[in-house]
Amino acid sequence: MSDPYFQKLFADRIGGVNYGKSTEIYKFEKIKRAKRQALAEHPERRLLDFGIGENDEMAAPQVREKMTEELNRLENRGYADNGCLEFKEAVARFMKRRFNVELDPKTEINHSIGSKPALAMLPDVFINPGDVTIMTTPGYPVAGTHTRYNGGEVFNLPLVPENDFYPDLESVPDDIRKRAKMLVINYPNSPTGQLGSTAFFEKVIDFAKTNELVVVQDAAHSMFSFRNRPMSFLEVDGAKDVGVEVHSMSKGWNMIGWRLGWVCGNERIVHAFADVKDNSDSGQFLAIQKAAAFALDDDSIPDQARAKYLRRLQKLVNTLNKFGFDCQVPGGTYFLYARAPKGLREGRRFANAEEVGQFLITEQSVCTVPWDNAGAYLRFSVTYLADTEEKEDELMESLAERLARIDFVF
Repeated sequence: MSDPYFQKLFADRIGGVNYGKSTEIYKFEKIKRAKRQALAEHPERRLLDFGIGENDEMAAPQVREKMTEELNRLENRGYADNGCLEFKEAVARFMKRRFNVELDPKTEINHSIGSKPALAMLPDVFINPGDVTIMTTPGYPVAGTHTRYNGGEVFNLPLVPENDFYPDLESVPDDIRKRAKMLVINYPNSPTGQLGSTAFFEKVIDFAKTNELVVVQDAAHSMFSFRNRPMSFLEVDGAKDVGVEVHSMSKGWNMIGWRLGWVCGNERIVHAFADVKDNSDSGQFLAIQKAAAFALDDDSIPDQARAKYLRRLQKLVNTLNKFGFDCQVPGGTYFLYARAPKGLREGRRFANAEEVGQFLITEQSVCTVPWDNAGAYLRFSVTYLADTEEKEDELMESLAERLARIDFVF
């Protein structure tokens, strides 16, 4: 069958005339297909899904009640545009209470329809053709994708254990430094679990000032800090001079599908983001913003979520270490980033983490997310469905039974 006339009209940024013809399969699509196959071929075997990257709970009952109240108010029916002051003021209170960061709710905070759109729009603020965004890898690729959409380039900094999963900023070549406009970081880091620190953030600020670029700190997992108290990039002197921080209601407040986040920090950058956003969407439903404002004032919600996922991570680490893995509870996030086995005692060898992931889902119906960007690792998420601690323990017992059948070599 011949191509439709508009095949030649697709933009180069999404593949141009070859759009839709690639046979390459996206990593998460491979995982979905493998899960479907495992369920079809082994209906008797429960799928142990450690690949899910979203909270397993609904928003707290009191937040849902507040949402019901707000959605029935006539004044909440209209466009939100760049957000309501009630949500921004709640963000300001939260940032002051949890991080001792002072923010003007009118000029230094703006909402977004989740952190993903914020990370997608910020390159529109800065990136022209030929400009560079420096990003850590492995990580969330959205800012890089939109950098390329704008004709820019992405320079990846690998996160490796030899550098304690921090980027080696000194390794950035002079040519990249000259063309770089954005440095995107993410701490607590997904998927490595490393935490930000005052010393690290000071290095980032110095790098930004020296090279005259903007810092975008993705703080989606900010409330899931297990080794230390949650920390904000904006706590550190000079941070507000060079960048912004992007937050999400999804993780800490179990509001995944509600799609709400915020950008805060430097007034001029927040204003520029708001200008781009105003030409991209008409704002999140006001009832959601007001329910989220209510949630932000209740510190028990993120604290309870943190305690649950820490408990699950401790159980998972204990289980995996019995079978040769060398894991420890991460500093933050609800992900466990574990070095992948190299093969099986019987002689089989794995070329990369993707082969290990396929082996686990195919042979044992255990789903993980493989990462091969900076070494071979498996990402285990503890957001699996289990509504009691007893069910968590049952799931760990099932995992142990299946791993006991495998003799991995590391």
